[in-house]
Amino acid sequence: MATPSPTDIHILLYPYPAPGHIIPILDLARRLLAHPGVTVTVLVIPTYLPLLRPLLSEHPPPALHSLILPEPPLPPPSSSSSSSMASRVISSMRGLRDLHLPLLRQWFASHALPPAAIVSDFFLGWTHHLARQIGIPRVVFSPSGAFGLAVAYSLWKDLPKLITESPEVSFPDLPNCPSFPIWQISAVCRGYLEAADPSLEFFREDMLADLASWGLLLNSFNELERNYIDHLKRVMGHERVWAAGPLVPAEDDVAERRGGHSSVPTHEVVTWLDSCDDGSVVYVCFGSRGLLTPRQMDELAAGLEWSGVRFVLCCGGGVSVPAGLEQRVAGRGLVIRGWAPQVVILRHRAVGAFLTHCGWNSVMEGIAAGVVMLTWPMGSDQYTNAKLLVDQLGVGIGIGEGAEIIPEAAKLAGTLRDSVKGDRAERVRAEGLRKAALSATEAGGSSELGVDGFMRSLRGVQRGGM
Repeated sequence: MATPSPTDIHILLYPYPAPGHIIPILDLARRLLAHPGVTVTVLVIPTYLPLLRPLLSEHPPPALHSLILPEPPLPPPSSSSSSSMASRVISSMRGLRDLHLPLLRQWFASHALPPAAIVSDFFLGWTHHLARQIGIPRVVFSPSGAFGLAVAYSLWKDLPKLITESPEVSFPDLPNCPSFPIWQISAVCRGYLEAADPSLEFFREDMLADLASWGLLLNSFNELERNYIDHLKRVMGHERVWAAGPLVPAEDDVAERRGGHSSVPTHEVVTWLDSCDDGSVVYVCFGSRGLLTPRQMDELAAGLEWSGVRFVLCCGGGVSVPAGLEQRVAGRGLVIRGWAPQVVILRHRAVGAFLTHCGWNSVMEGIAAGVVMLTWPMGSDQYTNAKLLVDQLGVGIGIGEGAEIIPEAAKLAGTLRDSVKGDRAERVRAEGLRKAALSATEAGGSSELGVDGFMRSLRGVQRGGM
């Protein structure tokens, strides 16, 4: 084995094991591997090894390595309620720590030249304490945007002050002083105040460990969320907060392989889109795990049918399409069951609008494509993302909010028709953001400089210690 150069640097990436968390950190790995002398190890459980394989084929060892650790026992099945799903996430987080912490200690001890840093998901705050024991930096990776992360950290720092009897929760210390209905606030946060549950304290300690960590990498860019990025620097008490996004592959062939195999061949989807006019298609997707209630799906399907617009509907998460819909919209509607090549679809010239649950990966992909966003958040940080798109950036049109506000089919049909009109102000602003996103990741752009700054800081620590 060749002796490493003093300028070589090894980074361990540890994503939370869910596609929406793994995919952007793999995109970050691709950016890091573009720097000379960088070696990356990605920790992955066996279930998600297929997500890593395309990147391994691009960057075989010694540049990129996998660290395969076992999967903790599955938490008990949960209902679709937000509180039950939150309990499942906390159980998963604790299971990862209990199983992986001793294995990681052994792995680090077995390396004569261990990684210079741990970059781990914001759900893995316990890795901050591991990094301190080893004597290396822990960098938080956020697959969410700066606004959503700022709201989450504010909640966990100031729970008693923020959660009151008021139907609205306000954040006066954040830029733009946002507020949300209490039902849009994390069920974990609300549960923390209502029950003395040790698992909820574990979650809070993990979030506070994020704030104590050495640095923070964001899947965002300065031109999009500069005020919230600056706010996070103030909250963390230092300048080691870097925007690296949008973490979206520039090349269609890379984007096509990212995230798994499409349930419909990509060339078939592209051929169908090629037959459509520019900006005439609405793409509809609620994420890989998005579940719609029967009423939500009925209104959505009827709205698509009555609108007369061309559309691509991606049904993941076991969502069922109403009987007969595909026959009634034959020729102008394309239904994809399972994983779809979303990045390729969104950046196709025919797509003009994106009806989305506002998961941050979808937000980044939609912004990078310059499409109008029709927002229907369902939970988690999706409400903050929707507020950012509609109220602050002006590139979104709000159509629904979870199960509380379900659009009526007739009104939805009208909004769908309006969304693909070329003269909408949202479309003009979306095109401006697309150009800003592209510039951010080009040579000399803000996110490219952010990744460079992160690497320089790590090399400085490697030379001089923490």
